[in-house]
Amino acid sequence: MEFNSSPLLNQEENSYLYSLFEGLDTAGESSVNKRRKLDEFDEENNSQNKLLNDLKDKNLEMVDWDKGRVEYRGGEAVVEDGGGQRRRIWVKERSKGWWEYHDSDECPDDEFRKAFRMSKATFNMICDELESVVTKKNTVLRMAIPVRQRVAVCIYRLATGDPLKTVSALFGLGTSTCHKVVLEVCAAIGTVLMPKYIQWPDQERLQEIKTTFGSLSGIPNVNGAIYTTHISIIAPRTNQETYYNRKHTERNQRPSYSTTVQGLVDPRGMFTDICIGYPGSFSNEQILENSALSQRSKLGMLENTWVVGNSGYPLKDWMLVPYTHQNLTWSQHTFNQRLGEIEMIAKEAFMRLKGRWGCLQKRIEVKLQELPMVLGACCVLHNICEMNNEEMDVDLRFDLYDDEMEMDSSGISLNALQARDSISYGLLHCNNEK
Repeated sequence: MEFNSSPLLNQEENSYLYSLFEGLDTAGESSVNKRRKLDEFDEENNSQNKLLNDLKDKNLEMVDWDKGRVEYRGGEAVVEDGGGQRRRIWVKERSKGWWEYHDSDECPDDEFRKAFRMSKATFNMICDELESVVTKKNTVLRMAIPVRQRVAVCIYRLATGDPLKTVSALFGLGTSTCHKVVLEVCAAIGTVLMPKYIQWPDQERLQEIKTTFGSLSGIPNVNGAIYTTHISIIAPRTNQETYYNRKHTERNQRPSYSTTVQGLVDPRGMFTDICIGYPGSFSNEQILENSALSQRSKLGMLENTWVVGNSGYPLKDWMLVPYTHQNLTWSQHTFNQRLGEIEMIAKEAFMRLKGRWGCLQKRIEVKLQELPMVLGACCVLHNICEMNNEEMDVDLRFDLYDDEMEMDSSGISLNALQARDSISYGLLHCNNEK
């Protein structure tokens, strides 16, 4: 099927053209109005030509896809149909040298780890587990991006937070393609890896956690340490006041907006529970009350255990927080010290999370509805790195600012106060015996 490059006008279009010029000759309009009408006609005519050319391209593509084959020569894709007729399509050629080097045996493991925050062995394991979900099929005009390259684009973007233009240049892909790949791989990580690597501990694992925390602090029955951090975001178009972060604004001297990540960690600093996406104006208590952790407590899953938090969390029958009033007794002072040791495990876990995944250190340029998927992927990759004992470079260390507000002690149950006093007394008593 063929089309002329300049299609003939039909009767209706000829009538329109004749009436247009007739109006221009008789109406006595200004030259500006005449020029405007001519431009409008040219624009309409050009749009018709473009539409016909698009139809032509689509028909040729349909013929080639059905009967032809494709050869890639430099920056061109040559499509040949069954009759020997060829059509050349220009394809932008980009260098993949940086990625090909890092994906080769020539790249030392230390250099690979510096770029992707993990060893080649851990990276290979992630690729193997995601392969079935991430793999794409080749098309007639384009070869699919390999699984390893797709996973590498996502991990590198999360690790460095580099602009998409930089990522595009390193991997030899378009910027829009890189953005799409990052979101697709993050979604795959959430679907495939999150249920496997972020799990609520079973009874056997829970007992191990209690024993380890107990040996570290002397506080019995601790099942985890909790912390909440803020992730800077671009001001959303709607509900800006909800995401407005007052403390970040005061510290940075400019309007700041954020979303939150709440996480419960075990003694190794691995997440056992996460809550992602609540607005930056929410307090730690508000986030906690709306989280799955609070629902677990209502279902009786936290009975006879303690979650340790900082002064930004409320004292509950299942949560221990430090004393905040003045003139502490020796037992209360000892309790705060021991509790602080557990709190630091959670805080250091979040320091490694933000240090390892540099995208969390700056404003994330992702749509608000897609942000939990990206943050969740970072938490999963954090657990994988911790599980595989991936060392983090010292220069990647990231210091956190504590944004919590001290809680009002009114309304706290008498049982919670008595339980904390009993634990603090026991800690001092044990110290005196030793």
